[in-house]
Amino acid sequence: MDILLVASAFNSLSQRVYAELSDQGHRLDVVLASHGADAVRAAVHEFRPELIVAPMLKSALPEDIWQEHTCLVVHPGPPGDRGPSSLDHALTEGAREWGVTVLQAGAAMDAGDIWADGSFTVPPAGKSDVYRNELSDAAAAAVLQAVGRYADGAFKPRPQSDPGIHVVWRDFLRQEQRRVDWENDDTETVLRKLRAADSQPGVLDELCGREVFLHGGHPEDRLRGRPGELLATRAGALCRATRDGAVWIPELRPRKSSGDPAPFRRPAASVLAGFPAPPGSGPGMQGRMDRPYWLPEIAARLELPADRTTWTDIRYRQQGDVGFLSFSFPGGAMSTVHCRRLLAAYRYALTRPTSVLVLGGGRDFFSNGIHLNVIEAADDPAGESWANLIALNDLVEAVLRTTDRLVVSALAGNAAAGGLMLALAADEVWCRTGGVLNPHYRVMGLYGSEYWTYSLPRRVGAETAERLTSEALPVSAVSAERMGLVDRLVPVAAGEFTAEVGRLAAETAGDADLARRITAKATARHADELQRPLAEYRRAELARMRAVFFDPQASYHALRSAFVRKVPAGAARPLAGTDG
Repeated sequence: MDILLVASAFNSLSQRVYAELSDQGHRLDVVLASHGADAVRAAVHEFRPELIVAPMLKSALPEDIWQEHTCLVVHPGPPGDRGPSSLDHALTEGAREWGVTVLQAGAAMDAGDIWADGSFTVPPAGKSDVYRNELSDAAAAAVLQAVGRYADGAFKPRPQSDPGIHVVWRDFLRQEQRRVDWENDDTETVLRKLRAADSQPGVLDELCGREVFLHGGHPEDRLRGRPGELLATRAGALCRATRDGAVWIPELRPRKSSGDPAPFRRPAASVLAGFPAPPGSGPGMQGRMDRPYWLPEIAARLELPADRTTWTDIRYRQQGDVGFLSFSFPGGAMSTVHCRRLLAAYRYALTRPTSVLVLGGGRDFFSNGIHLNVIEAADDPAGESWANLIALNDLVEAVLRTTDRLVVSALAGNAAAGGLMLALAADEVWCRTGGVLNPHYRVMGLYGSEYWTYSLPRRVGAETAERLTSEALPVSAVSAERMGLVDRLVPVAAGEFTAEVGRLAAETAGDADLARRITAKATARHADELQRPLAEYRRAELARMRAVFFDPQASYHALRSAFVRKVPAGAARPLAGTDG
C-alpha cells in the first residue's frame, strides 16, 4: 500500500514504523505535522495515500483529512486512556503495566475506534528509555497489526463505547504537579518525577537562584546531605540530596526566559558552572569551567562492585574470558569529554586478559555520534565540532586497530551517524530486534567521518554504502542484518538484552575456532593497511569535515542550531538520524 506517515517529529518511533512498514513492501512518505495543516494537505494531495498513519502526533489532524481518509493514530496508553501526557502519568504514578493503542482519528482526541493495542511491563527507567524500548516494541507490533487488518478489509475496529473499555481522561501534566518537594519527597518519589520528565519537558526547579529544568534521575547509595543540598559532581552529572538519600541528575536546561544563551539540555555540571556560586563558597576560578569549582568531583571506579547503586556512564566488568565495556550517554550523544573518557576506558579494557570484548550491551541508545548540544553551547562551535570529531575518530581508530581479541558491538537500541560507525568498527555487530540504524550524516549537512569510508563499504559494498549515505533513510534491524550492517539479531525484550548478550559472548569465547578467527582478523587488518592505510581514510574524511566546520556559511551550523534549539529549519523531508 501507499502509506503516508504524519508525525510531529520524525522521532525514534516514527523512524521504526517507517522502517518496518518499508520492510513489508509498503511505499511510504513522511510529512511533519509541525509544518502546519496546509503542509499535511499538500502531502496527501501529492502522495494520494491509501492509508495515513500517525506514529507520534502532538496536534490534531485537519478535519477534512480524517473525514476523507482512514487515519490511524498511535496513542501511548492502553485502550480507553485519553490525554496528552499518558506515559508521563503512568511513570509519575508508578504504574507497573501500561499499554499502547492504535485508534482511528476523529473529532474527539483519542476517542476513535480501536484497530489494535498492546501492553508491556514498565521498567524502572526514564520516560524516553521506556518510550524507545518497551513502548516502541508494543507500538510497532500494534501498527503492523492494524495496517494488516486494514489491508485485509474484513476487520471491524472496536468502538471505545464497548462495556469492556474503561475510559479515563488524563489532563496535561503541568509543572506544579511535577515539582519535587525536596524536604518531604522520598527518593523513590523524586526518581518517579524525574524519570517521568527526563527528556521532555524536564522538572522545573531552582538552583543557585536560577530556574532550570532537571533532566534524568538515578539513585545514589552513599552520598547524603540536607534535603535539596547539592553534594557533588561526577562526569558532568550533579548529585542532590533527598529526604532519605540522594539522586544523580545528568542534565539541566536553563529556562528560556532566564536569558541564558544556551537554553537547551546539556551536562548538568557545565550548566551549573555558569551560575553564581553560593555564599561562602570561596573565591571563584578564572576561565571557563565545565563544572562548579565549589562542589567536589567524586569519580566512580570503572569496575564498580556489583552491590553498588550509583550512577556512572561508563563501566567495565569481566566474566571469564569476556570483558564488557558498557556506556550510556543521554540521548546517545558523545561530547569530546565523553569520547576521551571512553577511549581511556577502552584502553584499560585492552589490558585485561580477555579473548572477547563487548562494547555497549545495556539499554537504549548505543550512540548517535558527536554532541550537538555541547557544540552549540560552546564559545567556538566550529572549534568544538572539530575537537569532538577528533576525539570520536581516535576512539573508532582504537577499535579498528584492536587485533589481539574479538570485539563485539552490542546495540540494545538505536545508533546513528558517527555512533553507528563506532559500532561498525568492531568485528561483529549484535543488534536487538527493534533497533533502528541511521548510517548517514547528510541531514546535518555533513560528509561524515569516523572511518565510514572504510567500515561501511567493507560491510555492505560500495554501491549500498553510497545509497545508504545519500538516501538518508532509517534502516530496521532486520534489514540491517540482511544487508550486512548487523551480524546477529538478538530477539529479546530490552530488559533481557544484557543477560542474553552475556550468554552469547560466553558462547563465542568458548568457540574452538576463536583463536583462528582472531589470527585471520589480524592478517586481514594488515592486508587492508597495506592496500590503503587508515591514516589516509582519516585524512580524506577530516579534510572535508574541517572545510564545513570552519565555513560560517555552511548549512551544518544552521541545521545544528535548529535541531538543538528545536526550531524549524525549513520544510525539507524529515528523514533524520537524530532522535526526538
